Amino acid sequence: MKSTITSSPRQKKSLLEFTARFGRAITSGPVLVGLNLILLGGFLGFFLLSQQPKPGRAAEILPPTFSPGTDLLRKTPTPLPAPPDISPSPTGPISTATATPTLPASPLPTLPASASIAGIKGHKQSMPLSCEARSAVDWAAYFGTEIDEGKFFAGLPVDDNPEVGFVGDVFGSWGQIPPEDYGVHARPIAQRLREFGLNAKHIRHMTIEELKREVAAGRPVIVWVVGHVNRGTPVPYTSSSGDVTTVAKFEHTVIVIGYTETKITVMDGARIYSIYQGEFSKSWDVLENQAVVWID
Repeated sequence: MKSTITSSPRQKKSLLEFTARFGRAITSGPVLVGLNLILLGGFLGFFLLSQQPKPGRAAEILPPTFSPGTDLLRKTPTPLPAPPDISPSPTGPISTATATPTLPASPLPTLPASASIAGIKGHKQSMPLSCEARSAVDWAAYFGTEIDEGKFFAGLPVDDNPEVGFVGDVFGSWGQIPPEDYGVHARPIAQRLREFGLNAKHIRHMTIEELKREVAAGRPVIVWVVGHVNRGTPVPYTSSSGDVTTVAKFEHTVIVIGYTETKITVMDGARIYSIYQGEFSKSWDVLENQAVVWID
């Protein structure tokens, strides 16, 4: 038996009214905007998903990635090389010139603990105040030049300043200071030795180490002391020309010919003796460590 569903006129009217109201609702402003946003979001989501690479094909599309400083084989970090120093120079622009290396100064040879000069011979001075001339000619003889003491003395200049020439009478009394009978200092003695062809040089403020190095090299040194290497007192003296120099009573010369760790050996005329280094220095210091040395 075939059944048929029919609607009454009232039901049809209600359906038409519901359809009309629903149509007006979905076409109203707020609802229409919401539906449009939902549709737009779905479209964008589908588009973005469609652009991603398929699973398993990323290695075919992208190159292998690694961070700077990573060893590609070991996959362990390695330090990057230090950047060049490009900080500005405090004194000006950076120079590209290659610096020339400088070598340190060659150290002096080690000083031996002791040394002694053989083959030098001393003589007693022939005049009361001719110790400087006597020391000079004995020193010259060691270097191969024979000079008569009187001849050497006669060629010295005469002056009231011992830095310029001999002061006083060579036959005077020992122990006085200029302008009385006195003697002569290192400068005129070195000059006179050079007149005989010797490589002589006068020095002031020589050190004990420098003195020892000369002796260790086999070169005797004439030095100015007080008495027979005794203590003394420096005296400032003004010559007639206005020059000021240091003098001392009992000014004297000896030749240093040896040393040990504690003593200095001198040739005083015909005598040779040793004195403690401290006592020698105190006597030598009085006249400002004057000396005559041999120079090549």
